[in-house]
Amino acid sequence: MRRESGPSTSRDSGPSTSGNPGPSASRRKTRTPRRVTVARSPPPAPAGRPSSRRPRATRRRYRPGARALMEIRHYQKTTELLIRKLPFSRLVREICLLFTRGYDYQWQSMALLALQEAAEAFLTRLFEDAYLCTIHAKRVTLFVQDIQLARRIRGISEGLG
Repeated sequence: MRRESGPSTSRDSGPSTSGNPGPSASRRKTRTPRRVTVARSPPPAPAGRPSSRRPRATRRRYRPGARALMEIRHYQKTTELLIRKLPFSRLVREICLLFTRGYDYQWQSMALLALQEAAEAFLTRLFEDAYLCTIHAKRVTLFVQDIQLARRIRGISEGLG
């Protein structure tokens, strides 16, 4: 069953290289030439105002994980608090309102600072223990279950119940 000669409805309209058109020869696509871009200099600035374009300084790109290690070393060297003072103060006052039935107590700044130091020390130690659980499970990513396991291993006195 051959079709009669007439308008071609075939998708492959490319010329064939051999006498009999095979499936691979007729489906070959011609390559489109690549566009060559030539670097042009920026147009000169008008005489009335100075050029607003400055050459962009390229930022240094670090390998994956290098930046994280730099941050770890930085925070291990420093002694400043990691949580900002004002948001921590608001959180403490809000929790205090819940436990005092709406009566607002005044807090000394040194009391808030001592509470923040203790909270950060607790959280840092908890994350260290949780990451040990992560490594024990042969993983790199810290999961919630690692934190729960670290608190459970610590017990009621050190894991906050």
